[in-house]
Amino acid sequence: MAPRKTWREKLADSKDLPKVVPLEGSARVRWKGRTLAIPSPREVNEIMARVPRGKLTTINEIRGMIARRHKADVGCPLTCGIFSWIAANAAVEEAAAGKRNTTPFWRTLKSHGELNPKYPGGIAEQKKHLESEGFRIAQKGKRHVVEGYEKFLMNH
Repeated sequence: MAPRKTWREKLADSKDLPKVVPLEGSARVRWKGRTLAIPSPREVNEIMARVPRGKLTTINEIRGMIARRHKADVGCPLTCGIFSWIAANAAVEEAAAGKRNTTPFWRTLKSHGELNPKYPGGIAEQKKHLESEGFRIAQKGKRHVVEGYEKFLMNH
């Protein structure tokens, strides 16, 4: 059995990505486009790494950047989400190895400003980082969201 890959190895594995694929049938209707850009893990990490203190981004914002970069109609929601999770875990792995200035994954939110329970340390860890940077977190049912997140988006 092969040894398990580290998060940093997973981040570096491009898997023949990025690429743009045509959307067919119901996928074309669902995503409202003809082409889908599938990013590489490093591409998603690179976008996440550029989010400065005081700013935020969302997976949907990243999807839009990926689509524009590759001249596609939409960015893949599945791979953008998975690769943000890999980037977050790789950042924690790098920090544990002593690296400074790792990807500030906590600044990347789910849609509608929601914190991501799948990130390392779950909601509690992401909330701690965001609050230390001055963001206010509100609980709405089971979800936790950054209050007024729209005004902090990188593109605004």
